[in-house]
Parts: sequence; C-alpha cells; structure tokens
Amino acid sequence: MAIDRAELRDRLDRATAHLDPPYAVVDLSAYDANADALAGRAGGKPLRVASKSVRVRELLTRVLKRPGWHGVMAFTLPEALWLVRGGVADDVLVAYPTAHRGALTELAADPKLADAVTLMIDDAGQLDLIDRACPPGSRTALRVCLDLDASWRPLRGRVHVGVRRSPVHSARAAGALAAAVAGRAGFRLVGLMSYEAQIAGLGDAPPGQAVLGSAIRVAQRRSYRELLARRSAAVAAVREHADLEFVNGGGTGSVAATSADPAVTEVTAGSGLYGPTLFDGYRAWRPTPAAFYACTVVRRPAPGLATVLGGGWIASGPAAESRLPRPWLPAGLKLLGAEGAGEVQTPLAGQAADGLRVGDRVWFRHAKAGEVCEHVNEVHLVEGDTLVGTVPTYRGEGQAFL
Repeated sequence: MAIDRAELRDRLDRATAHLDPPYAVVDLSAYDANADALAGRAGGKPLRVASKSVRVRELLTRVLKRPGWHGVMAFTLPEALWLVRGGVADDVLVAYPTAHRGALTELAADPKLADAVTLMIDDAGQLDLIDRACPPGSRTALRVCLDLDASWRPLRGRVHVGVRRSPVHSARAAGALAAAVAGRAGFRLVGLMSYEAQIAGLGDAPPGQAVLGSAIRVAQRRSYRELLARRSAAVAAVREHADLEFVNGGGTGSVAATSADPAVTEVTAGSGLYGPTLFDGYRAWRPTPAAFYACTVVRRPAPGLATVLGGGWIASGPAAESRLPRPWLPAGLKLLGAEGAGEVQTPLAGQAADGLRVGDRVWFRHAKAGEVCEHVNEVHLVEGDTLVGTVPTYRGEGQAFL
C-alpha cells in the first residue's frame, strides 16, 4: 500500500512528543492490517506466529486473538515454557533443537507443559541428550517434531541453495528418523516442519538489482517444484510410523505459496507483522511498515548532514548493507558509506538533513523484525496520532533467551 511518509512522521511525532529517544513504537493499525493480510494469504490454513519476530508478549497475544492465527513457534525451549506459563499460548512449537537440560527437566516434570510444547529434532543424538536429562521411565512422553531440510540441492547436491539446517533431507531419511522415534519410549512424534528459507526469507526483487532478482525468481520456482514433491514424499514416509497432528512450513515471504502445498497443514509467519526493510524486496506481498525506532538529532556537522545519537541497531545475518537500519522519516536521508550506523552516533546525509534541527527525531526501520526489541525495554503502541499503551519487550521483562 502507498504510504504518506510525511503524514506518518507527523502522527508518530505527535503521539510521542513527550518521550525522549531512543525508543521503539508499533503502529497498531498497520500491525493488525498485516496480520489480516497474512491470514488472507494463507488460504484458510492456520498461521503459527513466530515469536522471535515479535518478542513482545502483549503483541503475540494480540495477533493470536485474530482470525486465522493459532499457536506459537518459539525459538528456545525456555522461552516456550515461559510463554505457556504466562498464558500466551497452549500450543508452542520450538523451532530449533534444544540442549537446555534445565528446561528439559522442567518440561518433563509438568504434564501441562509437556502437553503444550513440542520439541524439534533432526538427529537421534538429540533424543539421547533428552533421555540423559530426564530418563524416559520417569517422565510423560514428550512431543517431538521432525525438521525436514528444505534447501534446494541441484546438480546432484553439488550446489546448495538455502540455509543449512537439518541433516534430514530426503523422504527416506525422514522415514528412518520417524521409525527411530517410534521405537523409543518417552517420545511421541506429532509433527513435521520444513522451512524453505530460499523462498520465504529471500526477497525476489532486490532494489536496483534486476538481473539478480530475475535469477532469484528462477531459482525459487525450481526450488518450490522440487520441494512440493519431496515434502509430500517425506510426509508419507513419516506417516507410516506416526499419526502427525501438523505439517508446518514457510514464513512471511512464502505464505501463499506454502499454504498451496497440499502436504502442509499450517504456515508460520511473524516478520510480516512488523514489516522490516528486508521485506521491501518482495514482489508478491510487502507488509506495511509497522515498527519504528526514534533517535534524536544532536549535531549538524555540515550543510546536508545531521547526526543522531545512537542508531546502530544492526541485524543478524551476513555482514552486508541489507542488515543496516534505514533512516525512514523524514524521507530523503541516507547513511554515510564510510560510517554506516554507529553505536553512539549516526551521521545522515541528504537534502532532508538541512530541514532538521538539534532535538528533532529521525525515525528508523530495522532490517529484521523482532531484533529491534533487543535494544529497548518497552514498546510504545500508537493508534493514529495517539499513544494508547506501553508494553514490555522480552528484554523489559528480564528475559534474554539467546
């Protein structure tokens, strides 16, 4: 959707005029609109919210109350236990294998937690670790989900396209691990997951790179066709050993495509709720920017330059320009190539800099979604030009899960 950035800046400035930066805000109208748009793209299949892309309990609860959303995908087991105990959800899938022995002991000792949380596995060695932490004879059966690697490996595996996750890539390997789980006491295989990062997490229209975008789209189409067949075969192989409750796939960037896969029963999404800058490079759907952070202009070192205090909230991933925050409001500002976004100060160039005075705010967008919450203890919630609430982030609640 078209955004009137001048109007947006005016709204955010008026809503937060009494606050001293740095601080973060979420525009609730945009957040809710993104939630509804994602649900519409899911084609009737439920969406599981990725908590690492939100990291605010109040906002997780908010999206789970909207039609089409059910369940949480957590990034660590301690986080999953915290979310269940806090009443955020009673269905939490841990996205990555865990080696947290204390949390495993807590999970095994509480039937309510064991019924609500599903662990991720991709190797029998992970089952061994769980058994050492809490022997099977002394616990209820733990729910587990098998992680099927969704990367594309053309040319007989000589090329790897996607992230390096699970060692379980083929339907045969998935079936073998499912048989191993079925043959062990203390475990119940209830799900299969596959995250096609090369489709869901890679923009197919990188700004100013038409040739690269075309190549990405070709690779994504071929990868999607290969995954459709392989995922279907893997689900069939696993179902020979377990009655699966769910087959999870995708992410914000592939909700429509992943939900169209008959083998998939639910889709994960999270980043699209906040609309970070990485999703500006997608053709199929671009979320409305909903999360911002403000910094104060403290210097005017030269004509055409304005310097804000702080600002260097860098995203994880490859050390590239795409992981830098983007000065967004007022429009017409850019980072300096020689300095980038600094921990203590960030100089900004552009015609808009000459209209800024010491004490004015500059609004940034983060490259990724939930990571912005690692820099603040609270998030201010805005509707229109009114501040309607302030809620703690994970960090503000004293929780640092990674």
